[in-house]
Amino acid sequence: MAVAGHRGDVTAARDGLGARDPRVRELALGALARVGALDEETVLACFGDPDPAVRRRAADLSARLPPTEVLRADLRHLLADGDPLVVEAACWSLGELGDAAGVATLSGAARLHVDARVREAALAALAAIGDPSGLEAVLDALGDRPTVRRRAVVALAAFDGPGVEEALRKSAEDRDWQVREVAEILLDESPGESWGEAPAGDPPRRSPAGG
Repeated sequence: MAVAGHRGDVTAARDGLGARDPRVRELALGALARVGALDEETVLACFGDPDPAVRRRAADLSARLPPTEVLRADLRHLLADGDPLVVEAACWSLGELGDAAGVATLSGAARLHVDARVREAALAALAAIGDPSGLEAVLDALGDRPTVRRRAVVALAAFDGPGVEEALRKSAEDRDWQVREVAEILLDESPGESWGEAPAGDPPRRSPAGG
C-alpha cells in the first residue's frame, strides 16, 4: 500500500481504505496524502474507524486539509476518544488548523486529561492558536509534572501581559532545569520581540503521529 503512494496510484490507495487489516487502512491514508488525493470526506469517515491507529493517522493528516468548520468540529469530538494517542493527534491538528472555537475544550484537556501526553499536546495547541482565553490553562499547567511544565513554559511565548512575565519569573526558579532554562531565555528576550514569534531558524513543530 505504501507503494501506491509513491507510484501515485490513487485507485489502489482508495481500495486500501476498505481492507480488513487496519494497518492497510492506515497506510492507505498515508498514500492518499502523499499523492495529494486526501479529502475531508475520507478523513472524517476514518475518524470513526474501529482501530485507534487509523483514527490517529486520520487526525494527524487532517492538519493538511483546508480548515473547514466541519473538520474542526469533528476533531473536537475526537478529544473525547478513548485512545490517548488519538486525542494527542487531534490536539495537534486543532492547533495547526487554528481552531479558536476549540480553546475551551483544549483547555479542559490541558487541565484534566489523565494522560500527560495529551495535556502537553493540548498546551501546544493552545499556544499555536494564541487565543488569550487559553492563557489560564497554560498558567495552571505550570503546577503539573515536569514534562507538562516544560510544555507550558514554552507555550507562554504565545501570550503576553503582566501575568505571563510573573509566571516566567516563577518558572525561572522551577526545580526542573529545563523549565528554568526556557523561562530564562524568554525573560531575556528584548521588549520589542513578540512573545508569539519563534526565533528565526527554529525547526517546525512535528506531528505526534508522524508525517
